Amino acid sequence: MAKPRTPEGRCRRTNEELKSTFPEAECELDFETPFQLLVATILSAQATDKSVNKATPKLFKVYGTPEKLAAAETVKIEKVIKTIGLFRSKAKNLQGMAQRLLMEYNGEVPCDMDDLVTLPGVGRKTANVVRSVSLGLPGLPVDTHVSRIVQRLGITQETDPVKIERAVGLMLPDEEHGEFSLRVILHGRQVCFARKPNCVECVLNYFCPVAFKV
Repeated sequence: MAKPRTPEGRCRRTNEELKSTFPEAECELDFETPFQLLVATILSAQATDKSVNKATPKLFKVYGTPEKLAAAETVKIEKVIKTIGLFRSKAKNLQGMAQRLLMEYNGEVPCDMDDLVTLPGVGRKTANVVRSVSLGLPGLPVDTHVSRIVQRLGITQETDPVKIERAVGLMLPDEEHGEFSLRVILHGRQVCFARKPNCVECVLNYFCPVAFKV
């Protein structure tokens, strides 16, 4: 197969190859509603999905609605999520987020990016996760895996997550943004490691500019 020679070509080829490798790419955070995913994604900052999934069942059981979370004592939220890094600031953000949902959005998770990023603890990455995974809207979350891999592949040399999101987003159909991100994240976790990437097993090695060189 001929090597793609442009950034856009490499992006589209990456999308095609990873579709075959990870046909059922799914978010690894456990949730049932957009509100639960919003909570879990806020908790996942600088934490593993595994650690978040261990804490959220009890959190959702006790404070499973914006009303309950907004009215809770911060110290009690802290106790439930204390196994997660930065639990004190995250507890404060969770409570503030729930309060704002009630005050501004009738307790519903807003769809619009500009609205989502006004919520405490929510940046573009979190907003894009919620939009693409639970709301069925375009969203391209950029984490460390996505940033690292698109740079290695020569898709973009931007380093700012927002600029990466915009650059890559222009190369793919809107409806494929979320799954592209999920697949690249899985590829980063399983193959294209930050240190010593497993280029031998990589389905992208035939066109990756740094294959076997990192």
